Amino acid sequence: MEHSGGRVAPTGPLDGVVVLDLATLFAGPLAATVLGDYGAEVIKVEHPVKGDPARTHGHAKDGHGLWWKMLGRNKKAVTCDLSVPEGADLVRKLAAGADVLIENFRPGTLERWGLSPASLHEINPRLVIARVTGFGQEGPYAGRPGFGTIAESMSGFAAVTGQPDGPPTLPPFGLADGVAALTCVGAVLTALYHRDTGGGRGQVVDLAIIEPLLTLLGPQPLVWDQLGLVQERTGNRSGNNAPRNVYRSRDGRWLAVSTSAQSIAERVLRLVGHPEVIDEPWFAGGAGRAEHADLLDAHVGGWIAERDADQVVAEFEKAQAAIAPIYDIRDVFEDPQYRALDSITTVRDPDLGPLRMQNVLYRLSDTPGSIRWTGAAPGAHNAEVYGGLLGLSAGDLDRLKQKGAI
Repeated sequence: MEHSGGRVAPTGPLDGVVVLDLATLFAGPLAATVLGDYGAEVIKVEHPVKGDPARTHGHAKDGHGLWWKMLGRNKKAVTCDLSVPEGADLVRKLAAGADVLIENFRPGTLERWGLSPASLHEINPRLVIARVTGFGQEGPYAGRPGFGTIAESMSGFAAVTGQPDGPPTLPPFGLADGVAALTCVGAVLTALYHRDTGGGRGQVVDLAIIEPLLTLLGPQPLVWDQLGLVQERTGNRSGNNAPRNVYRSRDGRWLAVSTSAQSIAERVLRLVGHPEVIDEPWFAGGAGRAEHADLLDAHVGGWIAERDADQVVAEFEKAQAAIAPIYDIRDVFEDPQYRALDSITTVRDPDLGPLRMQNVLYRLSDTPGSIRWTGAAPGAHNAEVYGGLLGLSAGDLDRLKQKGAI
């Protein structure tokens, strides 16, 4: 499906919700992107000179950052220097009519500019303020700079990722930032629900990027607390079940097998010609199978190595066993399931023409989200937002520009 980049009506379930995106780089801005995908009116506030650093991250074409085209979609781009009194005053005026404000400055920065949550709530008691930082608003590390890489390191994620005889491994993309962004979306919607059903007041969301990944690591804290065990790196294997690994086919393609369910494990071993292991006492549970991963990997890996990938996938599908080829982005673009879901959709961009990018995260039957436009140039919506929402004249905007406020 191709999206024109113009306005679509209805815009989505969050139509009427106004979001101020004061954050930079990834976690906070991505949360605002998701809210915008589902109809929120997102006003992206950037420094007049520096802009959001995400504009220059990664690859560019004809001088236009490609990451920004996705991260900045569905956002009205305005410029504002919050450290200038006139700029801070603009944010106060925008906050007076907003529902959500997302920021990721170091703790104390907004307060220094006269934009503390307390002062903003005096202007607009209904405002939900999401503060996304590396370490949260309190504690001995609160003042440190914090990025996703730091969270991936400190959460325990890197320690369990990689080969047993290799170093801890960091992801080659913004995993912690992405998880924090989706967590922020849930927190904002939770706070909005409480505001609208439980008393009418907004509240402050304190989100530390080091925490969401910690939750995704599952029972590790319990296992350490109760058993004194520390999870080690196991490569592509799992300590919870087996066979679970990546295996290479005869034609050189890699395939991933998962047997989280006992019934699937039994189907896989029957398929690869080793039904005898199913009767072993240790095979009856995931932990027991994990202790015999060498044997099970040999059975499964040997069978796959003798066949081409397409044949392997077909045989697994016939046996109702779980398998998937290891895709790179080229494979994602060609896969019929992704195509059926329109997971990679086409959006028209005024600078680069048709762009293919990730679609909205999930499908709603009655109020679907949409991509209405791609990431805009810095300040592209200054006149619309400051003039239309705040009633400022062209002369007012010129004076603010001369003062360095916009």
